[in-house]
Amino acid sequence: MNQSDSFPTDDPLDGDTLHEECGVFGILGHPDAAALTALGLHALQHRGQEAAGIVSFDGKRFYQERHMGLVGDHYTNPMTLARLPGSIAIGHTRYSTTGEVAMRNVQPLFAELEEGGIAIAHNGNFTNGLTLRRQIIATGAICQSTSDTEVVLHLIARSRHASTSDRFIDAIRQMEGGYSMLAMTRTKLIAARDPTGIRPLVMGELDGKPIFCSETCALDIIGAKFIRDVENGEVIICEIQPDGSISIDARKPSKPQPERLCLFEYVYFARPDSVVGGRNVYTTRKNMGMNLAKESPVDADVVVPVPDGGTPAALGYAQESGIPFEYGIIRNHYVGRTFIEPTQQIRAFGVKLKHSANRAMIEGKRVVLVDDSIVRGTTSLKIVQMIREAGAREVHIRVASPMIFFPDFYGIDTPDADKLLANQYADVEAMAKYIGADSLAFLSINGLYRAVGGEDRNPARPQFTDHYFTGDYPTRLLDKNGESMGNKLSMLASNG
Repeated sequence: MNQSDSFPTDDPLDGDTLHEECGVFGILGHPDAAALTALGLHALQHRGQEAAGIVSFDGKRFYQERHMGLVGDHYTNPMTLARLPGSIAIGHTRYSTTGEVAMRNVQPLFAELEEGGIAIAHNGNFTNGLTLRRQIIATGAICQSTSDTEVVLHLIARSRHASTSDRFIDAIRQMEGGYSMLAMTRTKLIAARDPTGIRPLVMGELDGKPIFCSETCALDIIGAKFIRDVENGEVIICEIQPDGSISIDARKPSKPQPERLCLFEYVYFARPDSVVGGRNVYTTRKNMGMNLAKESPVDADVVVPVPDGGTPAALGYAQESGIPFEYGIIRNHYVGRTFIEPTQQIRAFGVKLKHSANRAMIEGKRVVLVDDSIVRGTTSLKIVQMIREAGAREVHIRVASPMIFFPDFYGIDTPDADKLLANQYADVEAMAKYIGADSLAFLSINGLYRAVGGEDRNPARPQFTDHYFTGDYPTRLLDKNGESMGNKLSMLASNG
């Protein structure tokens, strides 16, 4: 699977990749705030490719640029950045898991409140967002988007607290789920992370100015210094003082919960060069491959990654097994959505547009294909077929994460449970037969835990969020259990 893979909605492979909702970036007190935010969003592009937005403030007024498409499609234009003056900015790159793809849902969202303007952006998902939306609409509120982020703005506006900071904290304390959030006022940059710490958020510094972003790779691209992770449940308020200095007020929950970072940040979402929860992502993925080789060895001639997600794990598998590593699949990085009329014959080319077999490394060989995860299995089926057509004698699939049995409600766009490969077949042998592989094996949950955290899973107190593998959801699912997940949302057509 590849984070940039996207298909038209009528493509048979649609839904065979997981998508993260978004990435966030914010900086306070820097004269190049908008330009630095645009660069940070470039580094976070893998977290969402549907839309991107930036809001800035120059001491007098707020400025906003929101666009559909990639960051580079818009924010490399000097004229666009010139329309975002000021020393405070927050930005967001989006993949939608709640709300349709439309301009009205592109973040950051902005509102005028009693205390002045505020912009907010968040990564993740609220598991009670639709429940709260229904409640505030029933009391007369008007919602102009279908994004659950707008609910936070309404809660801030309704709060009885005096300061914007306290109103913001009051609002997010009512939200449940997994999220990291940034808010920006005329003088403040506020960062918050959900009580369980499901979604990541880091704090950095450039020229003495505070930065918050989803991953450390966004700090690296601008030469900023990593300070620390924002703790689960923590709210950090940075404010420009009248003398130009910046105060930092970190507020922690009175009853902190154990942190449970999302394991899929390590398996799939985070960039390999990022450090998440103090762990280098590339190293953890390589460890996954090494553990996979120990658990599920096979006699073979070559280890081939399914690019790009499977590459670090394949290197680990090759290193541990002693089987040579080769790039047996070449990925075309320049393929987006096909512009060709999607007839059945053309749709059949879907995988070949993105991947092609390197016949010289495959023909006549027993191949171990290493992938990071399997969702529905339709892409795996096509890739196995492609490898066999290139002359492979045997094809063995090894997956560097456990089987996915359960959907996610914290910001990962997953298919319904009955569409997941693991729920469609009685056993691994049946799955392998469907995919067309000679054998199929997944990394165990303890193998994954050891790769990331160095120890087995503690069933009584899991160290990470892993419900998609285990069914152990770390929070209440109020919207789902209350049937609000299917709440009627009006779909206003938008031309962008």
